[in-house]
Amino acid sequence: MSITHQNMKGWVLDACSLIDRGHSRCIRLSRDPKARFGYRFKRQCFRITKSYYGANSSSADAGSNSDTMPKLRCKPPKKRKRKNGELNQGEIDSRTYHQKIRSVILEGAESLVDAVKAHGHLNGAADEAEEPLPNQECPLAALCNMAKELFQLENADGEDRVQFISAEDSCPSHLDLFSRITENNSDLAMEVTLMGEQYVIPPHTAFLLSDFSRIQPLVHSGKRFDLIVMDPPWENKSLKRSGRYSSLPSSQLKYLPIPLLASLNCLVVTWVTNRPSHQRFVRDELYPHWGVEVLAEWFWVKVTRTGEFVYPLDSQHKKPYEVLILGRFRCSAEDSQSSPAKSVAPVEDQRVIVSLPSALHSHKPSLSEVLMPYVGAEAKCLELFARSLQPGWTSWGNEVLKFQHTSYFTATPTDEPADTPSGETAGRRPEAVVISAGEPPPPLSPTDG
Repeated sequence: MSITHQNMKGWVLDACSLIDRGHSRCIRLSRDPKARFGYRFKRQCFRITKSYYGANSSSADAGSNSDTMPKLRCKPPKKRKRKNGELNQGEIDSRTYHQKIRSVILEGAESLVDAVKAHGHLNGAADEAEEPLPNQECPLAALCNMAKELFQLENADGEDRVQFISAEDSCPSHLDLFSRITENNSDLAMEVTLMGEQYVIPPHTAFLLSDFSRIQPLVHSGKRFDLIVMDPPWENKSLKRSGRYSSLPSSQLKYLPIPLLASLNCLVVTWVTNRPSHQRFVRDELYPHWGVEVLAEWFWVKVTRTGEFVYPLDSQHKKPYEVLILGRFRCSAEDSQSSPAKSVAPVEDQRVIVSLPSALHSHKPSLSEVLMPYVGAEAKCLELFARSLQPGWTSWGNEVLKFQHTSYFTATPTDEPADTPSGETAGRRPEAVVISAGEPPPPLSPTDG
């Protein structure tokens, strides 16, 4: 499992483990479909050995952490002199919020890191030689923008809006990736050539490559989802300066068709920046607009291979954590009576998720194993603004295939029988995929705190 440890504070995740599990059995349609390969996500993408791994780290934040720390340290950095005098309201709100959650972050992270270190994890060991990161340039968003000029079938039936990647189709260049949902419904991952590039598509995975203007095929497919996770491209100054990808005004998020995609009591999970204004918007405007009841606030804490915060906890420049806001989609009482809710675990507040962050920009860890007890093992899952695919999930975004490019993986031949997947197994879910196998997280031991 990708959950290395679990206690009453939260979880420690092995981010690479779950990615690998969905790509461990693969065929290459454009090369030799009889051969079998295993794909592993390149480990250098998670080789965070030192704090302050970003290029924009402030010198004011440096000096409070050593390269190898036995404990999580959080000594406040020296205060920088301000050129313009007093703090603005946004900065005051940020500091107030940080002080409110500081003990939750510190105590939860220390408890989890100490537990996994006792079992030999987060010991600083690197399992492969140092290599450069893959090229992160991605033309998919530009292609989506160009595709707006293409013809789109607005009145097609739901079934006509789904197309399948076939094991018999060596070069599926005919696929309409921009106005139809594309699905791999076999038990094997497939390396395919799409738009002249090679991508690895996990088993039992569906995706739609589009922006807001072409999200309707997702709605018209008729699917209702039990879990919706989204990582919106929030507006911020550093993003505008970098030009890495386009952002989205918060108000535009209200146009996402969540009420048309969510099933009764669907769990909605939103990644939010550390700006209190964004968090207030999700809690007070966005979720109420969709009919989603706010349930909990979780924190993703980013640590190095030695278990220290990637930034000092009290850094004024960047924080070593990000926020998740969880809620349930509530519909009318009439709908509730006609569709009784599933029996799932209640969502606890202020849980901590600890993992190594990816060195790739906006590459969040998969939360599928962590969230399964709260939605059920057979839940239908959707990720919005996705940049990668997950086995058993449907994904949407204008860069939805970005981290599925073969440049992010290492392929190794396997000795599995060279049988070609057929329709007889199309309805089965892959045994190697935890999200669909129904395995709950490991039970808490009496010593788990």
